[in-house]
Amino acid sequence: MDYTANKSKILIVDDSELNRSILSDILGEEFEIVEACDGLECISYLEQHYSEISLVLLDMVMPTMDGMAVLDVMNKKHWIEDVPVVVISADQQPENVEKAYKLGATDFIFRPFDSYIVYRRVVNTIMLYSKQKRLEELVTDQIYERSKNNRMLISVLSHIVEFRNGESGAHCLNINTITEKMLTSLIGRTDAYGITRADIPIICTASSLHDIGKIAIPESILNKPGRLTDEEFAVMKTHSIEGAKMLNAVPLGAEEPLIKRAYEIARWHHERYDGRGYPDGLSGDKIPIAAQVVSIADVYGALTSERCYKSAYSHDKALEMIMNGECGQFNPLLLEILQEIAPSLKEDLGKETALFEQTNKDLKNITSELFNNPDLAGSNRSLQLLESEREKFKFFWDHTDEVFFEYYAESSVLSFSHGADYLVDGGSMIVDPLKPGFFDDRLNTIVALELDKAMSLTSYEYTDFKSEADWNGVLYRIEGKTVWDYDDDEPVLTSLYGRAYKSEKAGVDI
Repeated sequence: MDYTANKSKILIVDDSELNRSILSDILGEEFEIVEACDGLECISYLEQHYSEISLVLLDMVMPTMDGMAVLDVMNKKHWIEDVPVVVISADQQPENVEKAYKLGATDFIFRPFDSYIVYRRVVNTIMLYSKQKRLEELVTDQIYERSKNNRMLISVLSHIVEFRNGESGAHCLNINTITEKMLTSLIGRTDAYGITRADIPIICTASSLHDIGKIAIPESILNKPGRLTDEEFAVMKTHSIEGAKMLNAVPLGAEEPLIKRAYEIARWHHERYDGRGYPDGLSGDKIPIAAQVVSIADVYGALTSERCYKSAYSHDKALEMIMNGECGQFNPLLLEILQEIAPSLKEDLGKETALFEQTNKDLKNITSELFNNPDLAGSNRSLQLLESEREKFKFFWDHTDEVFFEYYAESSVLSFSHGADYLVDGGSMIVDPLKPGFFDDRLNTIVALELDKAMSLTSYEYTDFKSEADWNGVLYRIEGKTVWDYDDDEPVLTSLYGRAYKSEKAGVDI
């Protein structure tokens, strides 16, 4: 029979050695028996071997720790979900029986008992749990296959953000690993946050979208090698709100667990336990626990990664900085958990990095196959040419005397190429250039008026614009293009770009 293959292991917990001996005699031929003389010994054994146990036979009345206390601990540590408990007791009071069932007991056998009844109930319970586990495995396999494409798409999105942000492609993988380890430890310590084992893969997947809002941040800010100005940092901080907006706009997705967790993480992973984070200044456990965990994982990942503005810190130095509060205040319980998992973290993240490198190798093979596919060759060649054009544009952007500009409606940021300080007060970037009353000086007012004019002179059908403006006594010709999209069947401007250069003639035709 399946339940006796490899001899299923039964843990008998009873303070009476005679009772344990009788039960061992009844079940010992077909099952492997281990014994505990009280509740504390039972818990100690389960701490090390609960995954090996097929069933617990539990006495209710014991010194030191009774059966109810054992059931309570098994609930808190979620062992009761995998290990069935059959209670053997002389106590037949209805309120105690009801309490035991509520704590997860699978069955009751009252003393004095019949040996055949004990045997049959043990066998039936183990068989039932065995079939249930098999069913769960089948369902899990189906869910895995069904969600695999979703995870792949999310992975693609997160890697796009990382590539644009100049981050290591393994950053999201590392965050996944840290998040999983911390959540697993958390649910073993407390059920105060309402997190179950089923929530862990959802939160880990959602964590990959924590920085999705950086898509809306200008590249000149994302990859600036030096320290950001206050204005630039204010723009950078908007990525948490922008990411939340994107996720909130997913059709029919707001109530989906994955989108809900991703929204929480994207919006609040920069909040701090003392209320000094952003964007909403949440404090303590007002910050969703998923965002709290990903916040620590993200900070650790950022510290141990090389960025355009810093070198990577070592594993030990990163932990020291987090624990000392150098990166903001975090939940004390989560910091304890981080210390607990720290010894194995470096090794596990090393494995993830190796996995990422292998994945990159696989992606290169896929790319090679795509290039060899005649149906896709043209489009891939176009992508190569577009990338080449982007590199050339960046070179001219950095070296020409002309002034190039970009405006993104989503983040309301107007940015200029290097060397535009003499044209634009405040440097190469203006935040909210169309906000009424934002500018007091004449120079930036002209810039805002020219931007407004460009937007008013174009439409979804006619996107080119030309104009002239007197900037600091020099006549400049301005030309560019607007980009539009549809929102609720109405054309909406999403961005514009163009150039400004000195003009010797006035009166340009619009």
